[in-house]
Amino acid sequence: MFRQATIFLLILTTLTANCSRFFVIAGFELNKKYIVSNLCENRNRPYLHCNGKCYFMKKIRQSEENEKKEAAKDNLNRLEVSFFYETFKLSFPEPVLLTGIEQYFPVYTYQYTSRYLSTIFRPPKQAA
Repeated sequence: MFRQATIFLLILTTLTANCSRFFVIAGFELNKKYIVSNLCENRNRPYLHCNGKCYFMKKIRQSEENEKKEAAKDNLNRLEVSFFYETFKLSFPEPVLLTGIEQYFPVYTYQYTSRYLSTIFRPPKQAA
């Protein structure tokens, strides 16, 4: 139950933050008679046929300004961190040539023999 209430509350707050203009319009339509009779700036001049639109436009501008302020706050809260670093240079030391020192390696000689190998491995005979 608590989990469902939390999910519902999070969805409602997300919609409220994104749809504030919708709530202003809905509030105007639901309370139109009260706004026309009590809150309208032109209620004393019925020949203008304002019908509370002046109050409605004022509230719309107010909600737009609030949205701009919220966007400015969001931009201030973002912190941009830039990392500058020197490029890494991979370098290898040059090979050193040893001169004057001569090394002699003995010539490789195959000195191992086995009777076993020579008795098993024979070339194939031609059948002619």
